Amino acid sequence: MPDPSTYAETTEAITITVEPFYLDEQSEPDDGHYVWAYHVLIENHGQRTVRLMTRHWRITDSMGRVQEVQGDGVVGEQPVLTPGGSFEYTSGTPLSTPSGIMVGTYQMETETGERFDVNIPAFSLDSPYQAGQVH
Repeated sequence: MPDPSTYAETTEAITITVEPFYLDEQSEPDDGHYVWAYHVLIENHGQRTVRLMTRHWRITDSMGRVQEVQGDGVVGEQPVLTPGGSFEYTSGTPLSTPSGIMVGTYQMETETGERFDVNIPAFSLDSPYQAGQVH
């Protein structure tokens, strides 16, 4: 049985697993500042070597405000994943509301230059300060 606080999705033999966690010590709920970290594991279950080229995130707070984040690689890297290989990192995001949702894509490139998008599963950002928490 998977951990209820982890989210996973597989696209073209690339599995993305995300585990978000609330950072109480960096958050200031009285000031409307809530911070989460999320740990991402990227696993290549395919036969091709791929490089993570870009990321695209959609972060939606509980008021419905959407922030889009795009850029090269993740945490300053464009990791190469050989067949059976993996890469993991931890990053974070602040919100002005006590909950939200993140979802996105990574663009991968094969050794032959073919590019394809890999889905990052939608995951919820819930703080202990959110009334009526889903989780």
